[in-house]
Amino acid sequence: MKPNVIAVVGPTASGKTSLGAALAKALDGEVISADSMQLYEGMDIATAKPTTEETLGVPHHLIGVVPQSASFSVAQYKTLCCQTIDDVLSRGKVPVLVGGTGLYLDTLFYNTSFFDAADTSYRDHLTRRAEKEGIEALLEELKKVDPDTAAALHVSDRKRIIRALEVYYATGKTMRDQREASHEEESPYRFCVIGLASEDRACLYDRINRRVDQMVDCGLLKEAEAFFHEYPAGTAKQAIGYKELQPYFDGACTLEQALDKLKMETRRYAKRQLTWFRRNEAIHWLMIDRLDFPALMRESLAIIERETGLTPKNEGETV
Repeated sequence: MKPNVIAVVGPTASGKTSLGAALAKALDGEVISADSMQLYEGMDIATAKPTTEETLGVPHHLIGVVPQSASFSVAQYKTLCCQTIDDVLSRGKVPVLVGGTGLYLDTLFYNTSFFDAADTSYRDHLTRRAEKEGIEALLEELKKVDPDTAAALHVSDRKRIIRALEVYYATGKTMRDQREASHEEESPYRFCVIGLASEDRACLYDRINRRVDQMVDCGLLKEAEAFFHEYPAGTAKQAIGYKELQPYFDGACTLEQALDKLKMETRRYAKRQLTWFRRNEAIHWLMIDRLDFPALMRESLAIIERETGLTPKNEGETV
């Protein structure tokens, strides 16, 4: 029988961190991050890395493990995550994936294998084009040849846009076609996926706006300014929470304008996340505007027991 892996997914600010940690504590499990930006060192406030209090004493993995100067691919994530899942399972614990990076999660759910170009010359060509023409031009090109992938990407997803075009021109297949062709072997794990969303979109957007304000109160501006100074052309350029503040640091807009832009981009990102996850019919959706936290826990644990047979080992953490 395949080992069970629990996943808590959904858009930013939906409460995944809290629910994931509470479920892991109740089930005697450990949390594994599925967030493409939390992987990197630093960027703690901008990527909403869980605080010590938020972890509830539960071990959290794949957070702050990649140097800012390093590039990191979805293929590398899959390898590292599977190693981490196996390590957690080997100690008799329940792996609980928590995050909102749909591409990373799908590689696990569908056991995706990856196209690996030995010749990187065309990737280098696309990179030069992005520098000369702007990544917006490449995204527009991707919309013509692979509209599904393009719809899930933003101009900040520079590496993924280039990768999608590279795959298409090297194989004649879209990323979706490539993924479908790469799913010849089933995943070695049995996933039970809990999704958090909101029936009233305004509720989620209000949570996002409040989160941005809280980030500012916690020192986001200082963190971002220090990071731009140290990594002026690094991964920080891709992180929502940093790039929107650059015009403010450059004197091109007011702080209020920069924060309004940050809130808007975060809301757009949440919408893209929901679009991505809605395609997965295996996700069990729970509405954060209809259920308080104890009810979310009860519903989640009921789904997990029904789907996997796992029951709480720490009774005091079930509500």
